[in-house]
Amino acid sequence: MKELRKIWMNGRYVDWKDAKIHVLTHALHYGTAIFEGMRCYDTARGPAVFRMKDHYQRLLNGAKAYQFEIRYGIDQLRNATKELIRRNRVKSCYIRPICYVGYGAIGINIIGMPFDLAIIPVDMGKYFGPKAEHGISCEVSSWERISVATLSPHVKASANYLNSVLAKREAINAGYDEAIMLSEEGHVSEGTGENLFIVDEGELITPPLHDGILAGVTRQSIMELAKELDVPVVERSILRDELYTADEVFLCGTAAEITPVIGIDKRKISNGPGPLTKQLRETFFNVVSGRDERFIKWLDFVGGKD
Repeated sequence: MKELRKIWMNGRYVDWKDAKIHVLTHALHYGTAIFEGMRCYDTARGPAVFRMKDHYQRLLNGAKAYQFEIRYGIDQLRNATKELIRRNRVKSCYIRPICYVGYGAIGINIIGMPFDLAIIPVDMGKYFGPKAEHGISCEVSSWERISVATLSPHVKASANYLNSVLAKREAINAGYDEAIMLSEEGHVSEGTGENLFIVDEGELITPPLHDGILAGVTRQSIMELAKELDVPVVERSILRDELYTADEVFLCGTAAEITPVIGIDKRKISNGPGPLTKQLRETFFNVVSGRDERFIKWLDFVGGKD
């Protein structure tokens, strides 16, 4: 990973090499952190962050649900992020805001513990590399998606992702690019870091929130884009065998953007991105690059200082 110049930590812009935490930081031991992921895209009007307000609202919602303390409002975080991009002199990047329980005492109780906040820009290309264009292979993991009665899948909490780490490693060890996890009821949930859509007889279908998925910002964007294209969108539970018989399958998320799936469990889905996946990918990249005025409201342009 290429190092950039600056990272924002608790209101200060610090050099990349100086962005350090103590080894007794609570989040390191107990997974007590909530984070976001967003992308800044290069556009004709300069760098712009896709749906930044929505991402920060989800971060604040997660903090409220888990009783974390964030001392900054959305506009403060938005302005800090834009200044961070300017100071790093980048046209595009991935951005990782993270609120975490800091260095205090060892033990589970977080009452009275410090809450720290950092915003980290990362030089990231395509999450799946060259395969992002043509398509990836997936396996249905033996690891179930965490139960909604165990941890909230709607909060982007660090603790949730050990579940994803196990599934991802299993898939790679078996020769696949990614894993798809099922809920404890046996319904299709999501990938290790992406939401999922299938296309069946012209309908765009995605699992509902109660099947343990993250309420993805990219997922919601795709649903709105599909409606603009007059494509019927259905939120319903999906069974495993429907993955195998779907006309098209793709994963989506801030990192993955829209990535076609061409095979699942050694069953061929397609030779490459299907027609609807291609159309949605083209529309999505027109939006994030500022070429589609219908959705220009989703772009937060960095520009000069506010």
